[in-house]
Amino acid sequence: MDSRLLDLLVCPICKGSLQFDAAAQELICPRDKLAYPVRDDIPLMLVDLARDMTLPADAMPSPAPAATAEPAA
Repeated sequence: MDSRLLDLLVCPICKGSLQFDAAAQELICPRDKLAYPVRDDIPLMLVDLARDMTLPADAMPSPAPAATAEPAA
């Protein structure tokens, strides 16, 4: 991740600085204990997508399947 971008990004909840975990491809907010995913070098700074770092990895709910459009009757 570009260090200039990391300098500009802040946690959307507390507005604190973030740390980049290159191995996990996540931006970490140490204050809120949240990890925001980075996909294809794009940080996804939505609270709904953040991983709660206080929960064990196996306690995380799996993401909901994508909705499929059904043809109108």
